[in-house]
Amino acid sequence: MLLGQKIKELRTENGVLQRQLASLLEIDTPMFSKIERGDRRAKRTQVIQIANYFNVDEKELLALWVADKVLDAVEDEKELKADAIKIAQEKITF
Repeated sequence: MLLGQKIKELRTENGVLQRQLASLLEIDTPMFSKIERGDRRAKRTQVIQIANYFNVDEKELLALWVADKVLDAVEDEKELKADAIKIAQEKITF
């Protein structure tokens, strides 16, 4: 849910409503809410749209998108999850 947290942070800092971003992504507000909560994954194109909207580095948001996918894949592997996060932090530079 790293991406969802970042989206919420950007949205809150900029005074943007969920419905405004949902409209930008051409989805309904409940669907956007699920993305922000981490209950649903955004599409790659949606991540890029959000990055462009907030004028942030799309690589940063895409890295969070990929990190969420990795964390989902190792959900039941606590030790592996910690190792994956550590390696990602060491390798990813913005």
